[in-house]
Amino acid sequence: MANNSEQSLMSHLLELRARILRCIICVVVVFLALLYFSNDIYRIVANPLVSQLPKGSIMIATDIAAPFFTPIKLTAIIALFVSIPYILYQVWAFVAPALYQQEKRLVLPLVISSTTLFYLGIAFAYFVVFPLAFYFFINSAPADVAINTDITKYLDFVMTLFMVFGISFEVPVAIVLLCWAGVTSPQNLKKKRPYIIVGVFAIAMFLTPPDVFSQTLLAIPMCLLFEIGVFFAQFYHPRQTNDESQSLE
Repeated sequence: MANNSEQSLMSHLLELRARILRCIICVVVVFLALLYFSNDIYRIVANPLVSQLPKGSIMIATDIAAPFFTPIKLTAIIALFVSIPYILYQVWAFVAPALYQQEKRLVLPLVISSTTLFYLGIAFAYFVVFPLAFYFFINSAPADVAINTDITKYLDFVMTLFMVFGISFEVPVAIVLLCWAGVTSPQNLKKKRPYIIVGVFAIAMFLTPPDVFSQTLLAIPMCLLFEIGVFFAQFYHPRQTNDESQSLE
């Protein structure tokens, strides 16, 4: 019996290693495919700021190696973002054998929706938040201040916002998982809605730049996504109930 347990554990570890290796290979392949276009990718990401800069202002590099390494760093991050569907598929394939058939039907939509919501959060930040935030920052600067943003600091700034909005858009998935795990319930969340809304605006204040546009543009979608999550959580019964029903069968 002990040997069987050890063999089972070893097989799981080998499978986990194989799937992690596949994820790494996927990211590397995507990175190599995008590497030639690294400068173009950076130009696209920088466009929301460049299009708002006053005439004669440009982006600068304060580090001599930054013009070379910054686009490559961005390309590596983009490669990771692009590989997320495949990475989540590998996670799903690893845990699926341990799930009941009913749980598989519940988890798979969550995997797909979490990927979609993450990309929607990034798109929302790029197309809506960045233009408004950069317009506010540039037009609120003193008249005698020349705006020449360092490319490395700009990359750190936008990547932070990409992650903030990408993860924040996962609110419906988080709510469904919490209700499915039995931590809370849709009815309980509805009762606490006023406190949750206040908490959302407080979180948005800490996660975004110190301007009302970014804070509001993060808080409002999170509130809407909270309502969406509460709605869909009603169709997900607590996991314990599912287990009990399976045992009864």
